[in-house]
Amino acid sequence: MRYLVTGGAGFIGSNLANYLVKDHQVVVIDDLSMGKKSNLIDSPNLTFIEGSVTDQQLMEDTLTNYKFDYIFHLAAIASVADSVARPVETHQVNFDSVLLLLELTRRTQKKLKRLVFSSSAAVYGDEPTLPKKEESVIRPLTPYAIDKFAAESYVLAYSNLYDVPCSAVRFFNVYGPNQNPKSPYSGVISILVDRYKKLQAGQEANFTLFGDGSQSRDFVYIDDVIQALLLVADKKTALGRQFNVGTGKALSLNQLIDVMNKSLGLKLPIDYQAKRSGDIRDSLADTQRLTTLGFKNNFTIADGIDRYFHFEGLK
Repeated sequence: MRYLVTGGAGFIGSNLANYLVKDHQVVVIDDLSMGKKSNLIDSPNLTFIEGSVTDQQLMEDTLTNYKFDYIFHLAAIASVADSVARPVETHQVNFDSVLLLLELTRRTQKKLKRLVFSSSAAVYGDEPTLPKKEESVIRPLTPYAIDKFAAESYVLAYSNLYDVPCSAVRFFNVYGPNQNPKSPYSGVISILVDRYKKLQAGQEANFTLFGDGSQSRDFVYIDDVIQALLLVADKKTALGRQFNVGTGKALSLNQLIDVMNKSLGLKLPIDYQAKRSGDIRDSLADTQRLTTLGFKNNFTIADGIDRYFHFEGLK
């Protein structure tokens, strides 16, 4: 099979590409603005193209020169703060590139089995009802969330109107290897791992926590995310639909830090600060739709943290 992974040098994209490249041909497009080529394993099955998904000529050339079986569109400016500061520029990446890809796919990819678009739990906004179902109230609060929902809607419309086989996933809080703690939209776990590295090295380190730590998230390990992506790409019942990708279990930040402390036998100092306005207190996925495809969470938070620590050389 031949796969296209946009944003394939980033966190989720590199993990997906590294999994696929063992048995398949993989083309990665990434402008390296947030990803790193070193995240990708060396393989004769991997073709790396440095460039932006907003580059129409590059995308036309790629989709003309290759016939793909599967496309995973993961490229995005994933910083909510950046989307607020630069709504026009981020819109070009987070929305315009999606519509361009859909139109090019419609014209050139006659053998395509599935295009999977990566959306976000951010589309749900601050509507308080939990857990979030795919049909829950959508209340995007930022340009990032608005673009994700608009792009996701186009993806599903192309599936229904033009027979471009598409599905979409809404990621909750994904964590694992290759997540960049210096990225403007780093997951809290990757930032914590960075602090534990400093603590273990004997350096001064603490973690700033806004609020009392009781706020909760649905943390899902990257290997389970790869499983979800492949199921959504493969199953006929996933066609033209969107899926939450999470665990269906909420964990407070205090509980998370306790798990990490116990795993390493350390106690990370916490600097509690006032809650930030606009922060969503709780987030939790209803994963029932995903489980109907055969999805099963293989990693508890303790399992995932342990594997992440081993990857980072902390254990």
